[in-house]
Amino acid sequence: MVVMARQRQGAPDISVRRWPVGRTATVDVVVPVYNEERALPGCLRVLRSYLDAQFPFEWTITVVDNASTDRVLEVARQLAESDDRVRVVHLDRKGRGHALRTAWEHSDADVVVYMDVDLSTSLDALLPLVVPLVNGHSDIAIGSRLAPGARTVRSPRREVISRCYNTMIRLTHGVRFSDAQCGFKAARTEVIRPLLAHVRDDGWFFDTELLLLADYNGLRVYEVPVDWVEDLDSRVRIVSTAMTDVRGLVRVARAKLTGAAQVRDLPRRPAPRCAHPDAVLPARGRTLGWQLAAFGLIGLLSTAATAVLYALLRSWAPPLVANLVALVLVSVLNTEANRRLTFAGTGGSQQRVHLQGLVLFALYYAFTSGALLVLPELVARPSRWLEVTVLVAASALGTVGRFLLLRRWVFTDSIRAGAQPGAAADAVPEGAL
Repeated sequence: MVVMARQRQGAPDISVRRWPVGRTATVDVVVPVYNEERALPGCLRVLRSYLDAQFPFEWTITVVDNASTDRVLEVARQLAESDDRVRVVHLDRKGRGHALRTAWEHSDADVVVYMDVDLSTSLDALLPLVVPLVNGHSDIAIGSRLAPGARTVRSPRREVISRCYNTMIRLTHGVRFSDAQCGFKAARTEVIRPLLAHVRDDGWFFDTELLLLADYNGLRVYEVPVDWVEDLDSRVRIVSTAMTDVRGLVRVARAKLTGAAQVRDLPRRPAPRCAHPDAVLPARGRTLGWQLAAFGLIGLLSTAATAVLYALLRSWAPPLVANLVALVLVSVLNTEANRRLTFAGTGGSQQRVHLQGLVLFALYYAFTSGALLVLPELVARPSRWLEVTVLVAASALGTVGRFLLLRRWVFTDSIRAGAQPGAAADAVPEGAL
């Protein structure tokens, strides 16, 4: 019999279950529901049958009622009474993220799992999802409908929206996972709890934000290709959800820029061994793909700002002076943005970084100004907009060289073989947060 413990007013109604001692791993499968009184019995019947027959770990199922208005809570409690491995959480507020946050924060299992009540994802992927977490290989595991080997059945409209959304995530945040919103995820509890304190969304963007924070903080995210069939009774409002997700992506990017996305109390993995004692490892969470994406976005904004400032200043100043003032104003902000976002956790002191940034600025200014000096030799009396065009082209070429020098000279990776886990992630220059 599951014991239903009434918490203080305002706290969730949580079924309490004590775990036996001696198990190497326990798994809590969380199923959020909202007005699913017809779907829930079939879901639990299929899920329990699979777990009993094919799942080698000790398990429990947590049904989270998201302020439903039908009889789903009554149905869930009746099902829980017949199986002490099923427990029920009742919430007075809607939100998938709110449901997962509450269940995961109160779970006493080693690994927590999330799946949709419609069982759109084949349960054959559950064991491959959990095993990398149990054996310590990965921190978070996600089902992917877009990974090689996945098989999906869904409408062309949802297929296009899903691919566009996940492409936007990869381009704007430099992540490598392919499917942020598949309703089939798992995580080690000791890792997920510190992350939850930094996740602000309690709706559909919750798991995307969680994955972005995990990737940013250097956690290992494992992808499992899944078989997935679209639920035609889905209640997701695609357009409004997409707009919320876009705003969420901007908010998380801002959190990375300010340092608010850094989670300091995460369990850290041992640094990998290197073939050579002087080999340098990349900073946690700062892959080349992420650096290129972040640097490219900052560079694009900087180039546009430089061109606009130059065009404005050119009305009263000669070309070299206008270019100098525009570059000085933009370059200081550019260096600081790259220090905080693109190469966070690398390099030395803030003073040294900005001193080296000034050297790069001098080289960059000489290159772009040289292009403006050569232009009159090639074109007689060039117009102001031709000057702007040449300046933009020279800036683009200079940006490539600047990235290489920033990566190899200014923001050198600081984790070496034998260093403490997470050392680079924690070695943020003073004033970066």
